Amino acid sequence: MAITNFADLLNEARLQPDTQRLLFVFTRAELPDNPTPEQRRNFEQGEGGVLTPALCVDKAPDELSDMAALVAESKATGIEWDIVFVGALSGRGGEAPSAEQAEAQLERMVESLKMGNVEAFLALDRQGEAVQIG
Repeated sequence: MAITNFADLLNEARLQPDTQRLLFVFTRAELPDNPTPEQRRNFEQGEGGVLTPALCVDKAPDELSDMAALVAESKATGIEWDIVFVGALSGRGGEAPSAEQAEAQLERMVESLKMGNVEAFLALDRQGEAVQIG
């Protein structure tokens, strides 16, 4: 199944035979260091920039109802974001992934995103629609 939005993601995660943990890295668009005039112009028009990790959280699919609830929860942190990258971590033998496993995977996601490696993750906008980054 092609996942095109947050609802698809939740449905697919809930259908998996092993317990899932969804990993979220919220990012915000920023100007790169020492931007060129063209980069600055594009950024001011809502294009380009770099996505910088700002907030991470892991959730079981059953802890989530819809994208509006996730956005509302993120607002409570006071941290602004533009795109959220999502990964998943599977449990084994009926056991959910541990908090330590989720934390370690989130750290790997953040490092991967800082290096510009976004292909392995689902990217969603604030409305919960999948977006192509590239």
